[in-house]
Amino acid sequence: MASTARRVSMADVAARAGVSGQTVSRVVNASPRVDPVTRARVEHAMAELDYRPHRAARALRTGRTQTIGLVAATLATIGNSRMLQAVADAAAARGYSLVVVTLGRTADVEADPIAAAFERLRDQGVDGAIVLNEATALMHDASVPADLRLVVVDAPDGARGPGFDGAGGARGPGFSIVQTDHAAGARVATEHLLSLGHTAVHHLAGPARSFSADERERGWRAALVAAGAAVPEPVRGDWTAASGHRLGQRLAADPAVTAVFAANDQMALGLLRALADAGRRVPEEVSVVGFDDVADAAQYRPPLTTVRQDFDALGARAVEVLVSGIERGAAPVSYTLPAQLVVRDSAGARRAEGFAPSGGPSAPEGTSVG
Repeated sequence: MASTARRVSMADVAARAGVSGQTVSRVVNASPRVDPVTRARVEHAMAELDYRPHRAARALRTGRTQTIGLVAATLATIGNSRMLQAVADAAAARGYSLVVVTLGRTADVEADPIAAAFERLRDQGVDGAIVLNEATALMHDASVPADLRLVVVDAPDGARGPGFDGAGGARGPGFSIVQTDHAAGARVATEHLLSLGHTAVHHLAGPARSFSADERERGWRAALVAAGAAVPEPVRGDWTAASGHRLGQRLAADPAVTAVFAANDQMALGLLRALADAGRRVPEEVSVVGFDDVADAAQYRPPLTTVRQDFDALGARAVEVLVSGIERGAAPVSYTLPAQLVVRDSAGARRAEGFAPSGGPSAPEGTSVG
């Protein structure tokens, strides 16, 4: 009968490193009560033996499962899927597993879908959770579970929980916030189009009740008001290229439209197709700027001028803040990460008597904002 391989134990590691089992336990649980030389010896023995701590046993000892949750309205959008990848990578690097809950259609049938998501995560025994983007709109009136550490990515005003005072300072239990400076990114994108001689910048906005869409619209509007320019009525899509194409047909049919700031790159892609279908050249007749700098933005035709938000940094910071709260009881904090204008070929100068394919002032590649 074939023998079954035995799981490497702490005792095996202790024997290999020449230390006690208690010392190995302290290293596994990141106790500061181990000198660096001994810690390095134990970690070397763990690597040699391919030792894997037993999560269930460790949970019994520490009260933590080394598992975090992620709540998203949907994973169908590129922004949310990129955030999922970034959070998963950052969690794995810190030795944490990830449980994902999407609200999906439950948001339409449940009285409090965010509370239901929290309950599902608590049933999975997570130590804390990260709430993404559109789901954060539901946090405004949400009751935050006292035993669940939370980090909210992109939160609307007033959704800072009991852990924040009016000035954004931490003051006890609550949730942390990590976000991109969407408004500043949108403002610089709009200012770039104005600097190219466009007297009006139209806006292909994101969906209602989306914090990031609202902030990008706010930045676009602020730039126009500051410049004394007209503020056209925005048209509102749903983040998809299909909605960008549908609404882009309306924009393409208006000869007064010479510049459009799209709230994300996917809608900008649909807009570019609508403009091409209408025979309007980009950037000779209409300039287009997007937001996000998705992986394929440089491959659009023409390559898309856009605002880059660093999804990897956003995910890493969210996990860092959450783990700090879980492991060290750190107080809630708020971080805002800058965005960058990335200048490519989809935005060009406009002359009074017509359109020019290039020229005029432009911002350098990777201009930071926020």
